[in-house]
Order: sequence, then C-alpha cells, then structure tokens
Amino acid sequence: MAERSFVEEVKQLRLGAGEVFRGEGILAVTKALLESGVAYVAGYQGAPISHLMDVLADAQDILAEHGVRFENSASEATAAATLAASVNYPLRGAVTFKSTVGTNVASDALANLASGGVTGGALIVVGEDYGEGSSIMQERGHAFAMKSQIWLLDPRPNLPSIVQAVKQGFELSEASHTPVMLQLRIRACHVHGEFIAADNRTPAFTVADAQNHPQRDVSRIVLPPASFLHEQEKVSLRWPAAVRFIEARGLNEFFGDSGGEGTGDIGIIVQGGSYNTLLRVLQRLGVADVYGNTEVPLYVMNVAYPVIDSEVLRFCAGKRAVLVVEEGQPNFIEQNIASILRQAGHATALHGKDMLPMAGEYTAAELLKGAQAFLAHCGHAAAAPSPAPVPAPAEHGVIPIQPVAASVHARPPGFCTGCPERPIFTAMKLVERELGEHHVSADIGCHLFSILPPFNLGNTTMGYGLGAAGASALNAPAGKRAISVMGDGGFWHNGLTSGIANAVFNRSDNLTIVVDNSYTSATGGQDILSSQARNPTRSTGHAIEAAVRGVGVNWVRTLRRTYDLAGMRDTLKAALTTQERGPKVLIAQSECMLNKQRREKPLLRRAVASGERVVRERFGVDSDTCTGDHSCIRLSGCPSLSIKANPDPLRTDPVATVLDSCVGCGLCGEVSHAAVLCPSFYRARIVSNPTWWDRLRQTLRQAVIGPLQRRRARALAQLSF
Repeated sequence: MAERSFVEEVKQLRLGAGEVFRGEGILAVTKALLESGVAYVAGYQGAPISHLMDVLADAQDILAEHGVRFENSASEATAAATLAASVNYPLRGAVTFKSTVGTNVASDALANLASGGVTGGALIVVGEDYGEGSSIMQERGHAFAMKSQIWLLDPRPNLPSIVQAVKQGFELSEASHTPVMLQLRIRACHVHGEFIAADNRTPAFTVADAQNHPQRDVSRIVLPPASFLHEQEKVSLRWPAAVRFIEARGLNEFFGDSGGEGTGDIGIIVQGGSYNTLLRVLQRLGVADVYGNTEVPLYVMNVAYPVIDSEVLRFCAGKRAVLVVEEGQPNFIEQNIASILRQAGHATALHGKDMLPMAGEYTAAELLKGAQAFLAHCGHAAAAPSPAPVPAPAEHGVIPIQPVAASVHARPPGFCTGCPERPIFTAMKLVERELGEHHVSADIGCHLFSILPPFNLGNTTMGYGLGAAGASALNAPAGKRAISVMGDGGFWHNGLTSGIANAVFNRSDNLTIVVDNSYTSATGGQDILSSQARNPTRSTGHAIEAAVRGVGVNWVRTLRRTYDLAGMRDTLKAALTTQERGPKVLIAQSECMLNKQRREKPLLRRAVASGERVVRERFGVDSDTCTGDHSCIRLSGCPSLSIKANPDPLRTDPVATVLDSCVGCGLCGEVSHAAVLCPSFYRARIVSNPTWWDRLRQTLRQAVIGPLQRRRARALAQLSF
C-alpha cells in the first residue's frame, strides 16, 4: 500500500498524438517510456523516484496492453541486472532507483553491463536528491558514470525536456551500444507542467520474442580475453559513436549568444538540472527574463557526461571568461573543460568553484552570489538583485523581521505520531537502565531516528539492510552483546544474507532486532514479501521468522504487538542475558501507523457519514495527578505529547498534555506503567453516532461527576486569591 495512489493520473498515459499531457514529472517519465516502445521496466523504490515505481504499479493494465513487463525488484542490484535482457536482444529496457546509494548497491551489475555493452537501449533513471533535501551521504552518480563510462543525461527540469531526454536516452544507448543514465533531481521528479503527447508504441521485439528465439554472443560476456577488448571498444567505438549522436541530435543547448555589448565575450556553462535556478538568478540580476531570453550566453549541458569537446570550444571561442555551474564536489566537469581549453590553446579564463561553493546544493541564494561575483569580476555592471518584498508597516510601526533560528527551535526528524517503532526504542532505554549501555548498530529506515533525542541510541549505520553486518566485528566474548537493528524492507533487500546468514555462518552471539511494520515504510509504504496486505500482482504474507529459521537461527522471538512495552522490555532483557550461544533475532511486529491510518480513516469517515456507531480511543493526562516530571516525554518523544500550564496555583511546573493529533496507540500509558512513572494517563473513548444507551450512561456520569468538578473549581478559584 503505497502512500499515494496514481490510479486517476495514469489514465493520461493513454493519450495519443497531438493531445496535451498535464501532470507531474514522474508521470511524464512513464508516458515517455511508453512512447519509446520500452519492452520491460524494473526498479527499487527510493526518494526522489519512489513515485515512479508507484505510477508503474498503478499502470500495469496499460503496460500489459503493450506487452511491457514490469517488476518491482527486490533491490537495486536486482533491477540493474534486469538490463541483461538488452545485452543480446534489441529490447528497450529501463530501470530506476535512488542514487547514489542505489547506484552503489547496483554497481556490480552496472559495471558488467557497461563493460559488455548492450544491443537494445538500456536506460537507468536515477533519482539524485542532492543537497539539503537529501537523506543520504552527499555524493553524486556522476563519478560512477565516469568510472564505468555510462553516458549521463541531466535534462532541464521541465516536462518537454524530460520526455525528450527519455526518448533520446534510448536512441543514444542503441547508437553507442552503451547503457545511459538519466539523472532526475527531486524538483524535476515533482515539477508540474505539460507537453504534447505522442502515441504509445508496442515494442517491435518483445520479451516473449526473446524467450522464443534465444541468442548468445560470447564476446558480450565479461570474461578474459573479451573483457580486455571491452575497454578498447569503449574508447575507440562507443565513445565516438556517442559524441557523434549527441552533436548530430543537438542534445546540449545554446541560449542567448547575442553578442550584446559587455556580455558577448563572457558566458556560463551549466548542467541542465540547474538551468531553472540559474535563469531565475540571471533574471534577478537583470540580464535575463523568465522566458529564457538572456544577455549572458549559456551552454546548457543536458548531457553531463561525456563532455563534448567541439561544443565547448565553439561556445568558448571569442570569450574572455566562462563560469561553470557544477553542483557538487569533485568538480568533474570543470576539470574536464579546463583540460579541453588548455589542450586547444584557448586563453579563455575559466571560473567555477572559485566563485561558487565547493560543496553543497546550489540554491538560488548561492547561485545569486556566485553569478553576481562573476559578472562583477568580468566588468559587467549587472543590476543589484531585486530585493525581497518589504512587509507593510503595522499600525504601531514596522515589526522587525528576525532570523527564523531566533524564534523557531531546531526540530530534528523523528517518528510519526503512533509509530510502532517508538516503543521498541523506549523498551531499549528501559533495559539500558538495568544492564547498562550496549553498542547499537543502526540501519537505514525510519528506525534510524532512534539515534536522535529522546532515545540517543545507535553508534553506526553502514547501509540499507547492513545493520547486523555492521556489528559483525563486535562478535567477541565479552560481558555484553552488541545489538543491531534493521527494518523489514532492509531485511528482504540485503539483511537476510549479509546480516542474518552471515551471523549464523560466523556463530555470532549478538542480537538483531528486525522491525517488521509490514511495508518499506521509509520509501512510501510499498508492499514487500512479509506484507500482510493482499496484493493482486505480487506474493506477500511470507513470515520473516520462517526465513530466519531457514538459514539456521535457533533463538528467534516474534512479538506481534510492539505497543506491549513490558513484553518488549522483558524479551530484550532475555535476549541480552540468556546463556544460550548463537545469533539471536527478535522480530518486532506492528503495522506502520501511517499506512494504517490511510486505510482506516476513509472507512471510519464513511461509517460516521452513514450513521453507524463508531468508537475511537484517545489518551489523555489528568492534570491534577501529573507531577510535571515529564519522563513520559523523555521516554517516548511522541509528537502528540506536549506540555501546558499547571492548573494548580501552588505548583509552577507545567504538566504533560496529549494533543488532538493522538491516534490512540497507547504507548504513553504503557510507558507510565512499564517505567513505573505515574498514574496520570487515562484512556477515553470517543463515540460518534451514540446509541440511546450511550447517551443515558453519559447523562448519569455527568450528573455525578459534574457537581464534583464544579465544587473543586470553586475551591481552586478561592485559593488563587
């Protein structure tokens, strides 16, 4: 159950030639695949291209109509290996995953694919969420493309350019017998726009044709001596073919080389993905408009690799200075262009990282400073950037604008309200009180938020599904066992073999906690092998415990309700203190609360609207009982737990309170019980469409409790005076 359904949007995928397609970038990519005659598509979800997998899943009937095979791969390595179908057959195939982490996982398959080359077009759509919006290490897929000589497209972030890049990517791949990467920034994935559609194409050669007419070419297999020849092919055949195609088709673009006074002898070279931001900056500096008309000539590299020498030399001819806008470090493009200019004997001054930040996302603010510095350095008197709008004066004078940090506290990421993973780490903190601290090897996923307050658990994280492997070095006789954590998505992605099976093989004595919330929740709630939801196109319901026992783990415990805090605490303690040797696995199960709410809320709304009696549970705090200790908050961190003023005039400490965002998971009450904190939590039942019996009971309760409440209020009012 993905976090978003594209059932309605995918209807646009049936649009024909001449019709206008309007929608999101991710949906446009799918339409472009169909228009390109793709034969098979595979991939692994991960921001910012998670929704591409969701679109494809919702469009399977349309894909089937055109004989397109779609597979939601078990990992990025699986997806990349799928492109093997294009090695010997004229099949156009596309795969997608998150970069750079996904590219790292897929690197073995991609390197082999790039070495042997392809017959059919092979397109790798990578989501590059670089910068502050990223959740991964700050690297780029550019280095991998250069290392394996995979051509890298970085189109301008608008729908026509993205659609054209998909189609040209297949053609470039076939012309040069080389796989092609299409890089999409997070903004490009979710940009909205329109383009003129073309007819969808059924592949001329289908997957079924390949199965019925198998072909083999031993020269495409990466084994000596063929592998030595592959390197020579890349340089002497594939690279020149790619350069010829890029030049002939005009994949890169030139704008604004008008030769206007003071501007014709300078220029800017920019990656396609940064074009929109740069244009906005030039507009603010008064040398461009929103329609793309610019006084400063631009060379837009929609192909980030390879760099086309002839185009660079043509653009730089007659220019005394050029600025290279290349996001990220190392500055591969800038170094390449510098080499091209120097070898050709050009005297054009090259600027880049000397005027722009060495690392980090090139936001509009950073580009504005760099572009202004470049224009000033070149003697071009650009207008000062247009100021931000000034707020209208208030009645009693202008209110000074304070920096956000001065009035808003930093808010680290954390678990959602009611998240079933929160009680796992609450239980770990309770056990820590008794047994002391343990080394905790963390993993990629929602559970990684446990490294932050209020839990402060987790020493390292090495990659998706590598939590158990990250603790493998700490498998030595000692007084304490190391703890590792992984999610169910990471377990099926990589953890079963690299973590659990490795622990069995090496006779580990550590504890691995598998957080089983039924989905790959961190990427949008997609189904996996162990999901309990019925999926019409995939096989689900396969128990993690069976897989763990299948590779040889004997000490396995499954807790089917993580909100049972006492049970979680006791099981953790038992795993860490048992005399039994060997790897230990604790499977903590409860459905992701976000997915549960997505499923149940519409049902509840319909039930209430139809007049049915609906009961919802909510928790609260008795202000009179609460002592203001706030241990509940320190051991939970739930966003629905907050504080408010103490109603008792004799006490100044604020008391805990439960906000309306509470989903009734019950953890706060469990914490106060398991941790022996306080009895101030209560559970309330909210009844919609109550029956006559519900109303009668409420009337009786109010008749008894109401007078007592009013008497107490009067007593407190007297004390306040």
